[in-house]
Amino acid sequence: MVVCGDDGLAHRLAAELSAVYGERVTLVLPSVRDGGSRPSAAAGRAASLLGRVTGAVGRVSAVNGGSTMVGGNGSASGAVRLVEAAEPDDDAFAEAGIADAIALALVYDDDETNIHAALRARRANPRLRLVIRLYNRRLGQYLEELLDQAAGAGTDDSSPARAPEATTTVLSDADTAAPALVAAAVSGHRKVVEAGGLLLRAVERPPLAPGETPEPCAATLALLPAPGFEADGPVLLPGEREATAVTGRGRVVLETVRHAEPPRPSRLAARGLPLGSFFSRRLRWALLWLAAAVGGLAVASWLVTGEHPARAAYLSLLDLFAINDPAIGEPLGRQLLQLLSGLTGLLLLPLLVAAALEGLGTFRSASALRRPPRGLSGHVVLLGLGKIGARVLARLRELGIPVVCVERDPQARGVALARSLRVPTVIGDVTEEGVLEAAKIGQCRTLLALTSSDTTNLEAVLYARAVRPDVRVVMRLYEDRFSKAVYRTLRDSHPHGWTRSRSVTYLVAPAFAGAMIGRQILGAFPVERKVVLVAELEAGAHDGLAGRRADEAVEPGAWRVLALAPEAPGDRADAQGQPRLPGRLPTGYVLRPEDRVVVAATRQGLADLLGRRPVPRPRTDLR
Repeated sequence: MVVCGDDGLAHRLAAELSAVYGERVTLVLPSVRDGGSRPSAAAGRAASLLGRVTGAVGRVSAVNGGSTMVGGNGSASGAVRLVEAAEPDDDAFAEAGIADAIALALVYDDDETNIHAALRARRANPRLRLVIRLYNRRLGQYLEELLDQAAGAGTDDSSPARAPEATTTVLSDADTAAPALVAAAVSGHRKVVEAGGLLLRAVERPPLAPGETPEPCAATLALLPAPGFEADGPVLLPGEREATAVTGRGRVVLETVRHAEPPRPSRLAARGLPLGSFFSRRLRWALLWLAAAVGGLAVASWLVTGEHPARAAYLSLLDLFAINDPAIGEPLGRQLLQLLSGLTGLLLLPLLVAAALEGLGTFRSASALRRPPRGLSGHVVLLGLGKIGARVLARLRELGIPVVCVERDPQARGVALARSLRVPTVIGDVTEEGVLEAAKIGQCRTLLALTSSDTTNLEAVLYARAVRPDVRVVMRLYEDRFSKAVYRTLRDSHPHGWTRSRSVTYLVAPAFAGAMIGRQILGAFPVERKVVLVAELEAGAHDGLAGRRADEAVEPGAWRVLALAPEAPGDRADAQGQPRLPGRLPTGYVLRPEDRVVVAATRQGLADLLGRRPVPRPRTDLR
């Protein structure tokens, strides 16, 4: 398998394929050597990560012709070969062996680079399984159709068995990671995964008291660490006896829901411009008093002249705008009313000019970013409006959660989205004094630090903890050891604070790896720094499923069958049009080879289930 990229996702994906699935991987980086034969910093980081995850020494064993071999205890199985290429051109693909590869992942940060490389790779190997990273979702749909058609046209009839492998999958790291980040930040919201008509959500439950019976659930995903033993990490997919017998540890359970939760009504301003924002409060009161004065003059004219009320109001308006004839020779009362009306008209002119200027200013500022309103509290402060931040902002707005954004670059991708959604946004560097205060960090409920810099996120979190020790914090950190040290320090310094760290590359790497392996990943539930995958598999194509009873198809700590998936899309609804929920496994039912099942599994457990060659499990102190 070949992985081409220029950031941390490429390193994570190569480590996932090598360590968990035992695949031979060629990792194409923009620069492997720095100068002569000395490995570059990027190659050093990749070698360090791959060595830690695979259990290898993490050293460069050979440098030949621009390629570097990493890890594997001297064995080619599960090793990663590093290839230097400034761009993914034909020469780079030839060096990586794209003609004999099973799958290719293009995870460059630039969409245009991935598209050009995908078109070139499909032409070089029509049977190649392509996994492409794209931020533009609509373009990704069109690209999938185009490349699938090209694969069908480029496959000859001499090898029909390999034709189904030529699939194209377009994934977005932002779309994959955003729901997990929002679920971690927002209290009460749980990530929902749809699996063949079955809606599943992960719920965290408190520890069981001695003798207490657990509430019914679809499955127990994990046992959380007991207080004081957080370093041990959670236990994923425990057995039923272990899950019900253990006390003093929280649990993450899987629940089935019949319908998706309705979105909460938005408490923020609507997209349209509210009428009250046209004029200031003083101007509105002035116009109200002037309208009352005009009405009083009309009533007085009706009483003094005895005219019809409509005609009396008309004469008052003519006097107000100074377009009526002078009241010469008319009663004194009529003359006094005309003078009062003219004076009122003089007061009306500057008010109309002021109203016009304020309305024009409101329209000019409609395209500007909103400032956080006074009295705002209980909101979410979102730091960073890049690719990830923009998707998280859109998800928070869908849930109707008040948000205040902070972004250093006014041209960032998510600034335009924040402007269109009328979300309050502060432009400035979070490390500068006064920026977080402008976002009302002291009154917020949750801080989401999603910038691309680990140190910037940490500085913002430490400042927020100093201002409000109990604020809920979710920060984006890439490095495992750094994240663990930060978590332990914050836990000891602020025991009442809630802190979570998430790595975007770690959250999305299983989905990319699953697409390269060729199976269907339906979703993932993050459990602290680990992930439980939900996949739909065919029982006959995988070891350990066909021929077993459905209620006994479980391997504690590795995988568990959750449900039987519908055989066809038409089976998803019953006669009343409601979703048919196959969550309850038939008692005594033996899985047939043609059955499709929904399973929850760890990454290593799913690799074992697929019948891949065994590889050493990663160290338990790593994610």
